[in-house]
Amino acid sequence: MRPDRTSSEFRGFVELYERAPLLELGALADQARWTLHPDNVVSYIIDRNINYTNVCVADCKFCAFYRRPKHADGYVLSFEEIGRKIEELKTLGGVQILIQGGHNPYIPFAWYLDLLRYIKRHHPIHIHGFSPSEVDFFAGRFGMSLDDVIRELVAAGLDSIPGGGGEILVQDVRDRVARKKAGADRWLEVMETAHRRGLRTSVTMMYGLGETLADRIEHLVRVREVQARTGGFTAFICWPLQPEHTELEHLGKTDAVTYLRTQAIARIVLDNVPNIQASWVTMGPKIGQVALRFGANDFGSLMMEENVVSAAGTTWRMTLPEMQRLIADAGYTPRKRRQDYRLIDEAA
Repeated sequence: MRPDRTSSEFRGFVELYERAPLLELGALADQARWTLHPDNVVSYIIDRNINYTNVCVADCKFCAFYRRPKHADGYVLSFEEIGRKIEELKTLGGVQILIQGGHNPYIPFAWYLDLLRYIKRHHPIHIHGFSPSEVDFFAGRFGMSLDDVIRELVAAGLDSIPGGGGEILVQDVRDRVARKKAGADRWLEVMETAHRRGLRTSVTMMYGLGETLADRIEHLVRVREVQARTGGFTAFICWPLQPEHTELEHLGKTDAVTYLRTQAIARIVLDNVPNIQASWVTMGPKIGQVALRFGANDFGSLMMEENVVSAAGTTWRMTLPEMQRLIADAGYTPRKRRQDYRLIDEAA
């Protein structure tokens, strides 16, 4: 259900987001962060983003990564290729894979189940996979309920679901930029269904799609309402549209101040979502570092491989020592974590 935009709380969030001085907003977010995370620790994870296919029929206007069916550049990775990527990740101390792909109408459901079983049998690792829009696509394509899709994926080896494809959870925005993909209500329904099945998930927001500030606040309030019912979201991540090479190139890029304000208001609104992840992959390492004073308690992933954002021209990369140094230079103790934010004790 959509939140009441006329409520005093909603209007207060919009006013704070719009009018508060940048540093004041950041200080409020930082205060909320320390309340939830009193230890002087910033976590990070070593994982790899594996895009198993780029073939997609969703035709999202903001995506430079996908290829239509039968396009010469379309691909589906073999199980063996995916296995090799996992083994490369493990040599770096990786603890999970993030596996996502396009809405490919030529892949049968059995392929996904066989892939999960193959990974667990031959390259065991935490599988953080299949965004809500993919789960919705599976349900529609294979004539299944959301619950049945998730149940079968979990039985085959799925461990958690990423928050990809959230964009802005306001239907008229989605109708304009991603009409063929899971709508706002449906996206949240997938997450709630996953939470009821015991899965933990992350949640995202990609802004800069021509939406209003109130649209962004509605997105956050809707996430908070689901979290109040389920407690299943582990973390929130936001980033701006990367418009290069997409149909939305005319919108241009938003700036670093907008990013910091957006992350800060998210930390304030999402008082029941435990973790906020800085998005250095889109904003660069220095703004990622500043974001640690604007509500973030996590530096995200080493991101051994990333294809979707880089297809739009954003190509930030980082080594593990660099990431640890950036966290330490900002005044925190860097700690490696798992998907559920449990910290990993390093060998002495």
